[in-house]
Order: sequence, then structure tokens, then C-alpha cells
Amino acid sequence: MPEVEVLLAERPSPGQLRVVIDRAGGVDLDLCERVSRELAPLRQQYALEVSSPGLDRPLVKPEHFRRAVGERVAVRTGAPIDGRRRFEGGLRATDDEGIEIDQDGRPIRIRYAEIRRSHVVYEPAGGRP
Repeated sequence: MPEVEVLLAERPSPGQLRVVIDRAGGVDLDLCERVSRELAPLRQQYALEVSSPGLDRPLVKPEHFRRAVGERVAVRTGAPIDGRRRFEGGLRATDDEGIEIDQDGRPIRIRYAEIRRSHVVYEPAGGRP
């Protein structure tokens, strides 16, 4: 299925495989079922979970970050930057090398190579819960 993009494939536990998919027209239950059937051989080894990105959309590629400029994001790094590994704030800018987040009122630069996990932080209408 060339129109489907795998945003995330992870093993949250030894016997489980989670696959998060996306496509331009959105993800529905039918598409999740089709992808699950395509991945049927993996069901012999794992409890397979195929889902849409949801509201807290994973950010994996530079293009994902570019589309999220202006949104609140959460980022976890492998090594500490300024003494911390977890960041959450407005995504101010991106370029070919990395991102800039507004962390507690000051800009923090994070290179893509340093990012271990990241996602958009869902904020309901009217602000944060």
C-alpha cells in the first residue's frame, strides 16, 4: 500500500507490536484492517496493534516537524541538552538540521539526530486542560 506512511513501529512489550499509520486522506478502520492483514505474518510472533496517529500525532521526519510549526510539541532526547531530556513547548522553527522549541520562554535548539521520540501535544479548544 504505497499511499500509507508508517509513522511509528515499536514494541511496547516483548510480545506486542504497535504500528501507527497515516495517509493524506486520513486513516479509518478499513485502512487499519487492510494494513493488519498485510502484516498477518507478524501476528504469529506478536499481538499486533495498527492505529491512526490520533490527536497526539508522532513527529518522525523533518517534514512532520515542518507541518507542526506553531503547535505545542513534546520532545525526548537521548542525551541531555541544558541538563534535561524532556522538552515541551511551542515549535518555533525547523530547518534541515533540527528544530527550535520555545521552552519556558526561551528558545531551545534540538538537532534531529538528538531526538528519540516526539509528538504533537493535543490542546482542546479553549486551551490546555
